[in-house]
Amino acid sequence: MRIRGLDTIRLGEYPNILWVEIATGDGLVGLGETFLGTRAVAAYLHETAAPQLLGQDPTRIEHWARQLGGYLGNEGPGAETRGNSAVDIALWDLLGQATGEPLHVLLGGLTRESIRTYNTCAGPRYIRERPEQSVDNWGLSDGAPERYDDLSAFLTRAGELAEDLLEQGFTGMKIWPFDPFAEARLGVDISPSELERALEPVRRIRDAVGQRMDVMLEFHSLWNAPTAKRIARAAEAYEPFWLEDPVKMSNTAALADVTASTRTPVAGGETLTGLRRFRELLAQRALDVVIVDISWTGGLTEARKIAALAGSHEVPIAPHDCTGPVVLAASTHLSVSAPNAIVQEVTRASYNTWYPELVTDLPPLDAGQIRSLTGPGLGTRLLPGLRERVDAEVVSSRLDGDRVATTVRNGREAA
Repeated sequence: MRIRGLDTIRLGEYPNILWVEIATGDGLVGLGETFLGTRAVAAYLHETAAPQLLGQDPTRIEHWARQLGGYLGNEGPGAETRGNSAVDIALWDLLGQATGEPLHVLLGGLTRESIRTYNTCAGPRYIRERPEQSVDNWGLSDGAPERYDDLSAFLTRAGELAEDLLEQGFTGMKIWPFDPFAEARLGVDISPSELERALEPVRRIRDAVGQRMDVMLEFHSLWNAPTAKRIARAAEAYEPFWLEDPVKMSNTAALADVTASTRTPVAGGETLTGLRRFRELLAQRALDVVIVDISWTGGLTEARKIAALAGSHEVPIAPHDCTGPVVLAASTHLSVSAPNAIVQEVTRASYNTWYPELVTDLPPLDAGQIRSLTGPGLGTRLLPGLRERVDAEVVSSRLDGDRVATTVRNGREAA
């Protein structure tokens, strides 16, 4: 089995998602995915990764996890790592198809039939237009609220949203009410009145449903350490499940300082890449829960090592989902196989609206529990016809003798 082609697919409607398909001469196609900086990632994949991969054995996953890093980009959070992450997912998918086994079997088998989820309270258009995470790119609905515009809901009617989520079986919800104040103050301070206003959604949740709902508070790494500690102390009265990314994850000392200052568990890590960064944080007791994004940190190869490392420190993991459907499928395989997985993130707005527009299958979600797909590999494919959409940009690399030939097809031109 040899790699004969590498394709990247990008849709104008979802410009922050890039899919990677790796085809073999045996007719198998492995699917990968990453998020943000998609044109830069695609350029890296076709200019740098494809010449190394084409004609090679795709089952040497550990080899490619090391080889593709190269001299530059081996552990940074840029285009190289994101591209390598998508390739790694696709290679695992190929291995599963070649062996006829779902990924959770290849990762060691089930440790549970399903895992609890929490809902990240984004909306269907969250971070849809531009790549940055900011209030201006929240994608809030105008006019009548959409069914799953959970971001508008937590800002204006958090208690009702908590009740609705409980009816669907969710027992955890993530919100980020502090972000507008962080952007207004550049994350260096928050006044007592601003802090009171920021905590209003949490009060409404507790008033509506009491302790039946776990509340995860997301900080998006927007604060300095003294202010993060002030917010953490004020939030303790509401017993949040965790505080996520209170400061920049690259500053281990500051993160450890915040973690030591509060009795609330501190979670983080989705923006980190590579095993070594997590080793440093865990050694310094800077994290109580490790959040890992498979499409950013190096793929399943690196994520399973991070899970094992966290387990050796008696720290649970909680894989990230606020990107795309392929990453959710891969993350669920990891969650049901890793013994120290505590919860799987789900964004119900995405799961129920636009994820089904892109892939054939999603991990079954019922009563707040999610199960992995059981087909070979990931168990899902891109929907037929996706490449032919008028907003599709498909770039293909193939071997042409001793060189790599790359072609670009624009769906609008093809139509």
